[in-house]
Parts: sequence; C-alpha cells; structure tokens
Amino acid sequence: MTKSGVGARGGSTTGARTRERIVEAAIETLKTEGFAGASARAIARTGGFNQALVFYHFGSVNELLLAALDATSQTRMARYRDAVDGVENLGDLFRVATEIYAEDLDAGHIKVLAELMAASTTFPQLRTEIVARVEPWVRFTEEALTRHMEGSPFAQLLAPKDVAYAIVALYLGMEMLANLDDNRDRADAIFATGARFAALFESFGA
Repeated sequence: MTKSGVGARGGSTTGARTRERIVEAAIETLKTEGFAGASARAIARTGGFNQALVFYHFGSVNELLLAALDATSQTRMARYRDAVDGVENLGDLFRVATEIYAEDLDAGHIKVLAELMAASTTFPQLRTEIVARVEPWVRFTEEALTRHMEGSPFAQLLAPKDVAYAIVALYLGMEMLANLDDNRDRADAIFATGARFAALFESFGA
C-alpha cells in the first residue's frame, strides 16, 4: 500500500483544490457514516462530485481515508501544540487536555482515527499505516510529560514513553465509549482524577 498522497494525480492548483475537497468530504463521511458507510459513492454524495474523482486522485477509497486521517491529524496536532505551549505544570496540562478532549468529541476528529482503527481488524493492510499515524501522538505526549516530570522524584519510577502510550490508548478508548453511549461523564471523571493525581505528583516534587 502506498502512503496517502503518493501517486495522487494532478499537480495544478485546481487539482490540489479538488483533492482537498475530496478529503474534506471523506472526513465528514467518516464522522457521520463511519468506515462501513464511507464508500466512494457516499463520499462523492457528501462532497457533491463524481465518485470517479476518488479513484483518479487517490487510487482507492482506503488511500483517500488515510489522507483524510492525515489531514485531520495535522489540524489537531497544531491545535494541541498551541494549547500546551506555555503550560507550566501537570495540573494545567490536564486542564488543557480536558478542554481539547471536549473539542475533539464535538468536532468528531478522534472519530476519524477510531473508525480506521476499528477497520484495521477487517483490513490488516491498514494496521501498519494506522500505527505510523498514531506514533506522532505518542511522541507528542511523551515530550509534554518529560518536560513536566523532569526533576521530579517520579521521573526515575515512570518512563514517560510508557505513560504516554497508556494515555493515548486511554484517550482513544474513552472517545470510542463516549460515542457508543453518548455519555461524557465517565471521561470527565477520569480527567478530574488525573488532575488530582497531578496535584499530588507536584506536591511530592515541591
């Protein structure tokens, strides 16, 4: 499987705009219809274009959906980096994470990744691609944790990379469950617990 965007046709400005329009339609279709409903026909219907354009520009529906994941991940990563810039302690980090989690649920950004992760059980060829796209989020979380754990007595006990992996897994799992039962109370409770743990964590480092 080629990487999304590789082999996409048409180098003109018009071609780029058309691909962007197709990607936007794919994102919206994944949010509303899920992977099972994200056929070329459904995506084309959402975007108001001929479904042949999906194959012309991306080669396959799966390549288009990976491009959609790349696009939404890039947007959210920029938002996350901006949000954590200047955060000075773990308590604030949890507060920011809580706010952005609500944004992600409202906008359906994590749903795009969740749908493709679920699809990878049926389409094994997607697994490597999904793992490669989750890894930047683990690194980002690890960087944030390392910055705030440095100098703490817990730094010798907890490996930031392992904690980051657990946080990303928990984050994705919470989003999936929140979508299933349309209830954010449990996720909010987990973030609140995390904030209390962060306060305790920092008191030991004081």
